[in-house]
Amino acid sequence: MGRQSLWHDDYWPLLIQLYLRKPVGIKPLYSRAVIDLAIELHIHPQYLYRMMQKLEEIEEFEGSKDLRGSRVLSGLMERYAKNLRKLAKKVEKLRGMSGFGSADIFYEGVEVNESFEKDFRPLDDSTVLTPVMLVMVLDLYFRLTPQTMVTDTPEVIELAKVMQIDASDVVAALAAFRNCDPCLAHKQKIPTQLDAHCLRIWQVHANEGQEKLSALAQQLKEYFS
Repeated sequence: MGRQSLWHDDYWPLLIQLYLRKPVGIKPLYSRAVIDLAIELHIHPQYLYRMMQKLEEIEEFEGSKDLRGSRVLSGLMERYAKNLRKLAKKVEKLRGMSGFGSADIFYEGVEVNESFEKDFRPLDDSTVLTPVMLVMVLDLYFRLTPQTMVTDTPEVIELAKVMQIDASDVVAALAAFRNCDPCLAHKQKIPTQLDAHCLRIWQVHANEGQEKLSALAQQLKEYFS
């Protein structure tokens, strides 16, 4: 049996705490704090981002007859924004609940079908690379030539520093993407252990346009900052 990730009103204090973290406001979609909370709740980060937009509306329209958020949510924001210590205690209590944040306990007997969570975890035990890292490497791939896909290329070094991995890991992914590139001659391709993983990323992102891919890669940098 699968489980659809659903929002529960008990989660509001956790999201409010994130929203009120300085600088107060909506946090970047791929910031580590948003991703960590999304993984903890098994709720897609884009959904959490939309819920933060509701909090923003509460802030913008507070005191107006055109208040777009629910009165309950407005009350929560007013209560916790003025008492961060009380909010912290509420969040601590929520996380201390038996099974909270643990699918094995909280959803005992129910299979959790992970989706986006896997994008932020290593591909397997043989590498530190994750799917989101491969997206960023693919963006770099289209800005290099095969001759510059080496560890001492400044762009390779810079991306490795951003992702906090070795430049050799970036080069390994670039080599796998060369094997995915239909524009390269077959003799230029040497099979690697990353080929299958990189092919999946290539099939999703390689044909969507360099501008769109670069914009996504830039957003993903937030996770590593």
